[in-house]
Amino acid sequence: MGKERIDEVFDPEIAINRAIDYYRNRGYSDQWIETRLKGILDRKKLTDVWKENGIQQNYEYAILTNEIYQSWSGMKASEYKEHKNIRKESLRDNMTDIEVALTDLGEIATRELAKERRPRGLKANREVAQMGGHTAKVAREDLEKNLGKTVISHSNSLDYQYLESSDEKILEEGKTMI
Repeated sequence: MGKERIDEVFDPEIAINRAIDYYRNRGYSDQWIETRLKGILDRKKLTDVWKENGIQQNYEYAILTNEIYQSWSGMKASEYKEHKNIRKESLRDNMTDIEVALTDLGEIATRELAKERRPRGLKANREVAQMGGHTAKVAREDLEKNLGKTVISHSNSLDYQYLESSDEKILEEGKTMI
């Protein structure tokens, strides 16, 4: 495993191919994978803009991310995870393609607004994050109106289930081992 990581330093495409294989092995479509990888790049661009605008602490990035989620979906990231019945897993890896697209739209809109307005500090960046999330909310509401149903899904891509124990929570793969 160490050799693989060293190889990735000299050829980053190896890491990208590993990520693609990871998603394919879990049944994700190539279109979903492409959208997800572009979303990762867009997210990095957003955090770079936030950094330029005075955001430094991890908790600040989390607050701003929650503002985007809250604005478009009505839920903070933790509430969205609960809605999908996931715990530590990546929220985006458990989203439908529409949910990923709306998240990406909210982040891209936030990035463009932040580049234009140049907010400084957490409070001003929060306002811009809410505006970016609102852009995705408008798109979501229009799509839902035309579909006649919500696009926020309870589904996740877990191939295991959580079991509750009196002493601890157990992650169980496949069948019950008790």
